[in-house]
Order: sequence, then C-alpha cells, then structure tokens
Amino acid sequence: MPHDSVAQLGVGLAAVGRPAYLTLGRDADLPADRAPAVLQARTSELLDAATALGIQYVDTARSYGRAEEFLASWLRATGAAPFVASKWGYRYTADWRPDATVHEVKEHTEPAFERQLAETTALLGPWLKLYQVHSLTADSPLWTDRPLQHRLAQLRADGVELGFSTSGPTQADAVRRGLELTVDGAPLFTSVQSTWNLLEPSAGPALAEASAAGARVVVKEGVANGRLTDRGSAADSPLAAAARERGVGVDALALAAALAQPWCDVVLSGAVTVAQLESNAAARTLDLTAADPTAAGWVQPEEPAEYWSARSRLSWR
Repeated sequence: MPHDSVAQLGVGLAAVGRPAYLTLGRDADLPADRAPAVLQARTSELLDAATALGIQYVDTARSYGRAEEFLASWLRATGAAPFVASKWGYRYTADWRPDATVHEVKEHTEPAFERQLAETTALLGPWLKLYQVHSLTADSPLWTDRPLQHRLAQLRADGVELGFSTSGPTQADAVRRGLELTVDGAPLFTSVQSTWNLLEPSAGPALAEASAAGARVVVKEGVANGRLTDRGSAADSPLAAAARERGVGVDALALAAALAQPWCDVVLSGAVTVAQLESNAAARTLDLTAADPTAAGWVQPEEPAEYWSARSRLSWR
C-alpha cells in the first residue's frame, strides 16, 4: 500500500538501560556513577521529556540491560500509554560491568524465545504492542525452524504484532527474506526495524518494498551511533554547514533525512541526555524531500562493508 502518513520520531533505550554502549562520546554524557538507580533516573527523565515532546513510540529489548525494567517502572508511575516495542534474541551478559569482554549473546531458538517472552511479559505485558526478533541475519536458525515460527504465530494470534530488526552489510536481503516468511498462508512479520542513515542508506530500496507491502518501517541508528552529530562531524563539512544554515544540529538534519523517506514510519532517537533528545526533535521542524541530502552532496555514503566494519570498531563506553 502507498505510504500515506508523516513519519514520527520515537525514542530507543539501547544507550540508557546499561552502563556501556557504543555511542560516540557517551562517556561524556553520563556520570562516572552508573549504578542501576542512576540510569533508571536518566531513563525516566528521557521518557518524561519524550512525552512532553509528543513522542509516543518507545523501543527497547531484552538485551538492553535493565531497560525493560526501567520502562515498566516509569509506565506504572506515570500512567502513560505509548506504543511499546521490544525485542528478543539477544541476552545481556555484561553483569553491569562497563569493561565486560562480551555485552550480549545472540540466540534465536525456541527456548530462548520462551524464556525472554516470559521475562518481557512479566515487565511489559499490559503495554507490549510489538515483539521483534533482534537482528535477524542470514545465520539465524529461525529461517528454517518451523516450530519456532509457529510459536511466534501463536503470539501474533494473541494480539501482539511481530517484527524483526536487521543489522550488517546485507540488511536488504534480510528485510526481503523476513517479509516473505509465512505461517498458515499469512505473513509472519508486519514490522521491520533497520539501520538507515546518510552514511549507510543501502537498505532503502528493500525498506521501500516493505512499506509498499504494508509493513511498518522503523529506522534505527539514524545518526550512525553519533557519527552524524556535531560531535562526530567536522565543523567545515557540508553536512555541518547545511545544519547551521537551518539553525539545527547535525543530528537533527540527519534524522530529518530519514523522516523524509517516503517509506519511513518511525525514526528512533538514541539520545542519552534530554538536551540530545530535544536537539533530535528539531528534525521534525525541517521540511526535506527524500532527495535533498543526495542532491546537495552533504555526505558521501560509505560502502556497507566499510560502514559496518567501522561500527564494529566503536568502543563500548
């Protein structure tokens, strides 16, 4: 179906639910004390600010440390009712240690699904609208695990929408393959969350196809883990100059480019501070067309393999 609504801004909790994450400069955005209570307070501040800004889409995951717990506490305390999306398939393993060697482990099996669904439901059951497979890539056993697919379909029949997220240089293949999965003749997934930004736009054509097929399309990492912000862009770059001309930060211009894509439904902010969230929200004031960034030559896209290799080298801080 044709895309007929304006894309909205959402807020993601990947960077505030655990003491370490791979956002550029995050070590300067949080205090040295990153005890759970400190990050829970920061999460609540961000969610309060998001509500004040009219942001009504919240994205979390089992592997985001204690993000689901923090979100559930805030929901109970405030009575708010945003659209809540979570993910299963990665398990948080860092035990709240910023210097952990491994922060999360992937497992796309039926036992992992059952365990994580129970954990998510215990925290977010009344609010959960969308449950996504976290990072559905070519090596996932889910593609051929029909019992798992049927179990997912049962959850869908119970009223929870199903989706999946993608990562890596072959995202487009995963998007197309994921949306082709059917159970009992019906598509298994009706929502897809992918990385798309001015440095890594390669999934765009597949996401356009997903939108045309009626799926919700959610963009993550619109500021490329901080690379497309004032902190990550040279002051004399064309992108920074274009942002200054419009009176916004580089982050807002990058997110506005994603919001302008005709196939896009939601663009996630991964803000760590309220000031960053407010800066991100300025993207909604910009009137861009999908072609603006390309035509203006603000950023030279990278080859997907190059982009994902650079992302893998970012430090967890």
